[in-house]
Formats: sequence, C-alpha cells, structure tokens
Amino acid sequence: MNQHAKLRIGHSACPHDCPSTCALEVELLDGNRIGRVHGAKTNSYTAGVICAKVARYADRVHHPDRLLKPLVRAGAKGDGAWKDASWEAALDLVAEKFIAAEKTYGSETVWPYYYAGTMGLVQRDGIDRLRHAKKYSGFFGSICTNLAWTGWMMGAGALRGPDPREMAKSDCVVIWGTNAVVTQVNVMTHAIKARKERGARIVVIDVYENATMKQADLGLVLKPGTDGALACAVMHVLFREGMADRAYLEKYTDDPKGLEEHLRTRTPEWAAGITGLTVAEIEAFARLVGTTKKTYFRLGYGFSRQRNGSVNMHAAASIAAVTGCWQYEGGGAFHSNSGIFKLNQEVLEGTRMRDPSIRYLDHSRIGPVLTGAKDALYGGPPVTAMLIQNTNPVNVAPEQRLVKQGFLRDDLFTCVHEQFMTDTAKLADVVLPATMFLEHDDVYKGGGNQHITLGPKLIDPPEGPRTNHFVIEELAERLGVADRPGFGLTEQQHIDIILGKRGLGSFDSLKEDKWVDLQPDFDTAHFIKGFGHADGKFHFRADWTGQAAPNRPPKSMGLFGPVERLPEFPDHVDLIEVADEAHPFRLATSPARNFLNSTFSETPVSKAKEVRPELLLHPDDAAAHGLADGDRVEVGNQRGEVVLHARLFDGIKRGVVIAEGIWPNSAHERGEGINVLTGADAPAPYGGAAFHDNKVWLRAAD
Repeated sequence: MNQHAKLRIGHSACPHDCPSTCALEVELLDGNRIGRVHGAKTNSYTAGVICAKVARYADRVHHPDRLLKPLVRAGAKGDGAWKDASWEAALDLVAEKFIAAEKTYGSETVWPYYYAGTMGLVQRDGIDRLRHAKKYSGFFGSICTNLAWTGWMMGAGALRGPDPREMAKSDCVVIWGTNAVVTQVNVMTHAIKARKERGARIVVIDVYENATMKQADLGLVLKPGTDGALACAVMHVLFREGMADRAYLEKYTDDPKGLEEHLRTRTPEWAAGITGLTVAEIEAFARLVGTTKKTYFRLGYGFSRQRNGSVNMHAAASIAAVTGCWQYEGGGAFHSNSGIFKLNQEVLEGTRMRDPSIRYLDHSRIGPVLTGAKDALYGGPPVTAMLIQNTNPVNVAPEQRLVKQGFLRDDLFTCVHEQFMTDTAKLADVVLPATMFLEHDDVYKGGGNQHITLGPKLIDPPEGPRTNHFVIEELAERLGVADRPGFGLTEQQHIDIILGKRGLGSFDSLKEDKWVDLQPDFDTAHFIKGFGHADGKFHFRADWTGQAAPNRPPKSMGLFGPVERLPEFPDHVDLIEVADEAHPFRLATSPARNFLNSTFSETPVSKAKEVRPELLLHPDDAAAHGLADGDRVEVGNQRGEVVLHARLFDGIKRGVVIAEGIWPNSAHERGEGINVLTGADAPAPYGGAAFHDNKVWLRAAD
C-alpha cells in the first residue's frame, strides 16, 4: 500500500480561472491542514494529471501572509497603514458607506465588481443577487471570453463541440492559440495519448516557441494578430489542391462558393507577408490537415485576445468546415463546452429582481469608469462605492495607470474581500479576509470539458476568513434586502436548487458521485444534425451585428468598436495596433507557467521558478538596440512605460516581444506592472480585452 493510499483523501475541483476545473484528490492531514493535491484518476478528462502549481496548493492555504483579520484603512490610500476591526464593525462600515453613497448619487453609484478568481458558482455569482436587490450598477463581464466566444458563435452558432477526450482518438491534434502545457495540462494528456497510441501528429500555432510548442511535431510561430491570415491561406490551399470536402460543404455550410471565390487572392504568399511564416510552412500545415480526416482543432483563448480576435477565431474554426473533419470521431473544432451545462442560477443571482433601467458598466473598462470617462459611465453617476470579490483589477485590468488613478480617488469607497494583500487590496478602504476553495462548499463547471464537479468543504479555515456567501448575506441584512428572494439560504441549499432544476440530483448525491458528465451525444457534439444557426449551417458569412452570443452586451450598451470594418468572410483585418515607426514592436502578455493571472504570484516556489519580470526579445532586435541578456529594458507606448529585464530568445519573430505572467506591480522596479501598456478600448463587435495586442517601443533603461 503506497503512502497516498493510507492518507485520508478529500474530493474537490480546482476553482481557478481556466477551462479545466480539474477533478482533485486532496490529502487531508487533519481538520484544517492539507498535504499534496493530485488529479483524480477516475475522472476521464482530468485523468490523474494536474499542473504543478495546484499540486502545491498547501503553499497557498497555509501561507503565512494570508489575510486573517478585517482591516480598515488608517492612513492615506495606498500608504499601507491599517487597523484591525471586528467583522461586525467592518461590515457595518461598508453598509454605512454604501447607503451614504446611494443618498448622494442614487443606487447606480455602487458597483459590485467580481470575476473568476473562483469558478465556483455560489461563491462567484452570488454577488449579483445583492446587485439586483439593491439596483446597483450592472456588470458586463467582458475580460476573458468575449472575443473568442463571439468569433466561435459567428461560425458554429452554438457553444459546444466534439468531446475533448476525443483528442486521444485523433490522427492530428492542432493546438491553436493556447499554451496548454502551462494553462490546460489536460489537453496535452489527451493529445500525447493520441501520439503514443495512434502516431498522431501534434501541431502547435502560437506567437512564440513556448512549452507547448516544444512538444509539437509541427510548430508555427506567427506574428500576433495574424491568425486569420494563416487560416485563410490554409483554406485557399485546401480548395486549390482538391482537399476541400465539397459534399460536406454543400450540405453543412452557408456559402462555400462565395468563400472559395473570396479566398482566391488569400494565397500562402499573401499570408506569408502578414504572418511571418514561410509559404512552405503554410502549405505543409494545409496539406497535413487536408489529408488527415481525423484532425481535431483545439482552439484556445490566447489568439483571440487581439482587437481582431473574433475574426481570428471565426477564420480558424472555418478550416474544420472546409475539410469536413467534424464528421469523424477524433475530428472537428472545439473551443468551449460552456453552452452544454444550461444551469438555472436565477435564485442564486436574483435575476428576477433585476431592473432593466439600471445601467451596465464594462468590466474591462474599469480604468475609464473610475476616472469618469463619459462614454464608460453610460450617462449615469460616477462610481463612488465598490465591493470587490474574486479579482484583482489594479494588477490585471487594462490601462493600469487609469485603474490606479481611479482607486486613489478620495471620493471612492472600496471594500475588497481577499485572501492576500493584493495590489487592489492595498488601495482599499476596508479589506475582508476570504476563505479558500477547500474551506467552503461550492459547485464547478469547466468549459474545456463536460463535467459539473462538486467542491465540498474539506477543512476548516483559520479563525478569521469568511466565505463570499457570508459577506453577501451579511451585507443584505444591513442594507435592508435580506427578505428578498434567494437570501437566507446556505451554500448547500443553493447548490440543491441549481442541480435540482437541471435534474442532476442534490448536493448530497453529487457528493457521492463527485461529478456528472454532460457531454452531448456524438451527433449533437459534432453538429451532424446541423449547426446552431436557424438554417442548421456553419456560417462563413458572419453576421457581426445580429448574431446572438452568450456574452453579447445588453442592448443598452450597443455594439463596440469599428464594426463596419469587420469582414464578410474569414479574413485578416488590421484592427490591431499595427507596429509603426514610433512603436516598432508588438507586445503579447502571455501566461507564465507558475502563475495563473495574479494567483500563485504570492507562493514561494512559483515566485522562485519565474525568477523576475522579463521581456523575451529576439537576439537580433536586442543587438540593434544595444541590449544584452539580462539588461534592464524600458518598454512603452502612449499609455505609459514599464521596466523589465531582457531575456534573449530566438523562438520568436523579429519585431515581437513577450512578457510572461502577471507579476504583482510591486515586483516591477517602479511599482507599475505590465498592464500599464494594455488598452481598455472595447474591441468590435461585442467587447473584450485585447491583452496581446500592443504596439510598443523599447530602449535600454536609464
């Protein structure tokens, strides 16, 4: 019997902001301490494998710097002077400030702000119940999925796809725009299985030779924002060389003849000039997918985080329609299964209490919102009070200087409910200590697979931290809405309601089963009975202004960006920040292996493995700027400038630079992080955040 088998094991799900929500087995040492965390072997998607940072989760749960007491600001904002408070006094103060703000400006002046620091439905989404009950400003959550989901929906019309476990049955797996080794390790589990058991080829498409590309049989390094050009040239070759499945196109797509005609000028030579790839690379990729019927396109989020990101996603998904690979097990294109779960959260979120006259504010545009930009406030009052859960906008949101400027306003009251003293917590008026996922009950779903997984409370928290649910319930009492629908229930009762409405049992039954598999049948998942549009076709002609999507902005917000420039057919469109004479480089802010957004940047092993904030720079570009490996380099644009250390790296195109990971602002020598350089403008048509789309200059730092 091995040591793992002797230990008491608890079952949960990883709560962190990625599509995997891995099923976990947690070593329970006693009532409040854990050991190692393992992937659940019996979960067919997780398949026993998780990332190293979550395996070390004891480093976070038992970290000496965890917040353990409510704190109230005792000096100027950001000075770091705090005094301890009781939970009662801290919550009384928050409610008092919210009520005072409402009296001055009306209810819309309060903006509850949250995101995916936990993917647990109860602890993440319950904040909306308070929002709707109190008529606080709405929250248009745009930062992650908008560009990708919009592009996918334009083509497929439904947010689902072939079972991700089918990658193991593929003859070619194309991993496009996601560094899966770093962000979705399970993708690699199934792709590597296909290689070992079937001799499958693995293709990786990205903007640099990252950890995933090192495992590829064919790696394509292109310039940021040019994926649509590659996709068009691939389809050009498929039509030109007789590899398009014309019978499939005729039956399942809206205008194959129009697409073919459009692509006549989208040659590999044309795309080579845009992408930085060679004609030979483009043609080799096209012939591989054109002659391999069981090709599985695993389309990530990264390549959509450009101002033309929706166009890129639509173009990449279109290749699978031209080859007809959707017809085969182990074939097709997949981005997210988020459309299959269909969970009813109206009681949890209080959606029936929502007043349609209340404005929405754009999550990604928090900088313009807090600095009073009229177009960001939608005609309403300034935001003068905030409750923040599950996110760290002073570090992770675009246009960091504007965000910090907003948080430093004397007339803004901010309560941050957090696990550590993050960059956002440092600028708050009240900081409340939060539990971690093993210390409360919740339920999880992951768009990258097909499971709903229970995460029951496994250990007691230290004395002090409280759940998100507790904070919402306590504030509801103080703000006079605790008698409204959905309040007064426990986490387990909310889970019972959500599962029960879907016919999935209860908290207790799911605790027994651990997870439930909701993958649709083959014909539904592969769109054999038709795609999600009314005509049942895959749409090459995108309806950029009319198409429904799960994250389309409310009508009151309208459309975003230069919608008129979006192309009729798949194409490359320069909506991106194209490099120019003053800004000759393109910057992408890619994920670091040992961080997840701003999470894990506080744990010692993760920090040690990442070393310091660095800028990956081609050796020839470094030489042209008189820079050597390890030199301090200043990178800037119209939004500001940041200092990092140069790391020479030839697995990148000239004119492209990469900054991996979101380091805390304090890890940078001027106290400003990489998101000083990213833009908060909302891309066409449905918004989002173009984190990897930045033109910059660079020079040796003074």
